[in-house]
Parts: sequence; structure tokens; C-alpha cells
Amino acid sequence: MTRSILKSALAGAMLLGVATAAFAATGEYDNMCTMGLALGKNIKTDCSINATIQGKMYCFGNEEAKTIFMKDPAGNLAKAQAYYSSKKQ
Repeated sequence: MTRSILKSALAGAMLLGVATAAFAATGEYDNMCTMGLALGKNIKTDCSINATIQGKMYCFGNEEAKTIFMKDPAGNLAKAQAYYSSKKQ
């Protein structure tokens, strides 16, 4: 009986881990901070702070970066795209 309970607990833990990974946020620019890119910096994030703009998710390193970005999303997005594209070549 103990063995079956242990197997059930282990299976449940593995299933929870897979489900959590499936719900991890994935944003544009390989989860880089979009405001950081707009400033010419490569800052990797876990995308826990994000914003959806025109159906695309953009990640931020912290709430302050998101707030600054949202003051001029179109302009900052253009800067981020230009910088990110130049680094991909």
C-alpha cells in the first residue's frame, strides 16, 4: 500500500511539473526585456512581468521597465525591434 501511495504522489508531482512548464510565459524577442532592448541592452527575463500588445506578449525585467515602456509603446517597440534585428545578423 505504501508503495502505491508513493507512486501516485510521484506521478502527481511529475504531472504538476509538466503542467507548470506548459503554462510558462513565452514572449517576443526570446523573453528579453523589451524596454532593455529599446535602450540597447540584452536583459534576459522569465517573462513573469509582461504586456500583450496587438496579440503579442512582450516581457520586462521589472515593473519599472514596463511602466516606462508603456509611456510610448509604439516608439519603444520600434527601438526594441531595430536593436534586436541588428543583433540577430
